[in-house]
Formats: sequence, C-alpha cells, structure tokens
Amino acid sequence: MTSRLETALAEASSPSWSQRVRAGRDLASFAVVPEAAEALVGLLLDGEDTAVTRQTAEALARMGTVAAIKLIALAVAEADDHQADWLQTGVHDALVEPDGVLHVAAVCGQLTRDPEAAVRRGAAEVSAWADSTRC
Repeated sequence: MTSRLETALAEASSPSWSQRVRAGRDLASFAVVPEAAEALVGLLLDGEDTAVTRQTAEALARMGTVAAIKLIALAVAEADDHQADWLQTGVHDALVEPDGVLHVAAVCGQLTRDPEAAVRRGAAEVSAWADSTRC
C-alpha cells in the first residue's frame, strides 16, 4: 500500500470529524481497493458527523467510476432516512459539474444490472437523484 492510502485508512477511523472528511476525499481515488472500499462505506454511513457522509459522497460522485458509484449505492441501500438525505446532498454537490449528471446516470444504469440486490436498489435511487437534478 502507498503511504497516502495508509494515511487515509488510518484517518478513516479517527475520532476527529475533519480527519474522517479528509480520509473520505483521499480514499475516493482508491475505491477499487478492498480496504479502502470498506472504509469508504463506513465513512458514507458515519453516525457521528453528517459532514463526513456528505463530503465522502461528493468525493466519490466526482470520481464517477463504477467502483465509486457502487459504494454510494451500497451505502444508500443501508442508510437510514437521515443518512440518505446527506448522501443525496453530497451527490447533488458533485452533480453541479457540467457533465456530472449524465456520467453518474450512465454509471447507475450499469449498476442496475449488478448481481447484488443492494447495489441495484441503491443505484436506482442515485439515478433518481441525478434525474431530479437535470430538471
């Protein structure tokens, strides 16, 4: 593992919300790495600070890769209503990019055929968020 990844993984479990936010942003580019993916889902579902949830969702949505959006979809499938609101806000923050909506919607389209039911459910929800942003 690279030192940047190792540092971000350590910060993901920090008691400091600001370090967890930084970890979410830094780990987003490592969404395909199993250890990072696990930490990212934990950050997306952070029970202590909504800023962690929001900014991690935004970072992953900005990455826009299948691996990154899949993690958001998994978190959406597990989230309570409060967490889902902050996940949606983070995704919307990223969707203000010129091509953000189309790209996220395209990835969600791929994920709606994922073998895992939770991913399909979450991807459908994220896709609906992207559609509402287009209007």
